[in-house]
Amino acid sequence: MTGPGWREPTLATLTERRFSAEDWIFERKLDGVRAICVRDSGPPVLYSRNRKVMDNAYPEIVEALAAQGGPRFVADGEIVAFDGANTSFAALQPRIHVSDPGRARATGVRVYYYLFDLLYFDDQDTTSLPLRQRKALLREAFDFADPLRLSAHRNAEGEKFFEEACRRGWEGVLAKRADAPYHHGRSPDWLKFKCALGQELVIGGFTDPQGARHGFGALLLGYHEDGGLKYAGKVGTGFDEKLLSSLHARLRQRETTRSPFAGPVPERGAHWVRPDLVAQIGFSEWTRDGRLRHPRFAGLREDKKAADVVRERP
Repeated sequence: MTGPGWREPTLATLTERRFSAEDWIFERKLDGVRAICVRDSGPPVLYSRNRKVMDNAYPEIVEALAAQGGPRFVADGEIVAFDGANTSFAALQPRIHVSDPGRARATGVRVYYYLFDLLYFDDQDTTSLPLRQRKALLREAFDFADPLRLSAHRNAEGEKFFEEACRRGWEGVLAKRADAPYHHGRSPDWLKFKCALGQELVIGGFTDPQGARHGFGALLLGYHEDGGLKYAGKVGTGFDEKLLSSLHARLRQRETTRSPFAGPVPERGAHWVRPDLVAQIGFSEWTRDGRLRHPRFAGLREDKKAADVVRERP
């Protein structure tokens, strides 16, 4: 890194192995939107993990970063909204698609930016430093007055922390190798322990509504595998009336005559769409034939390309 600028964030690898180790630290897995903040003497800029500028959706966070972070830095963190005591991607939805700062504030959705890493600070590239040292610099770099918050971590006790996380209804825990430098892209030095299953999936079609419901009945979902879009099942819960209407309008704009899925889809009268929308889906498990069990729609993701969506496997 020659100076402050957007960099591809580290992405955690899913694992089913729970462990405790002195050379790892453990953090709460937040259910929000990843954000890389860059400041190079001018105003700070918030980028999504696929490099989209998000300043207009979170103007109060940009203002706080301008006031607290110094003239030159690159920081990594997660923007969240709360539903009760827990972070909620669904609660953040009214903010994600807003392109006007005034409208963003008018939603009434309070947002916070939890910072957990520092990639550049005060003319120094910090990515080669061990994680513990980067975190020490991060604590010094910001005042951490709301809406900026420091993402706290625990040392060594990963299994105990994971049990606590699941008991509190959190999404899970991130395990990070304490002496590792900052890597760009998927890394085995960052692992995620999930309390509940959930991942991004591509919308490839929809079904007609039944009864008094309007808009659509269910979304047809898939993920990329072996060069094609593999059908993963349908989701018909998690929508309110407003979302059914607005999402249906976006789907109608994308309708095509051919199925985007590589294999057969057992749905009569399905409407096919251009597969470029990504949905966040929670579910209880994968079935043996690769379908979702008890899926629930959590929201649309604007921060991940549909072409990058694959099935997450431990």
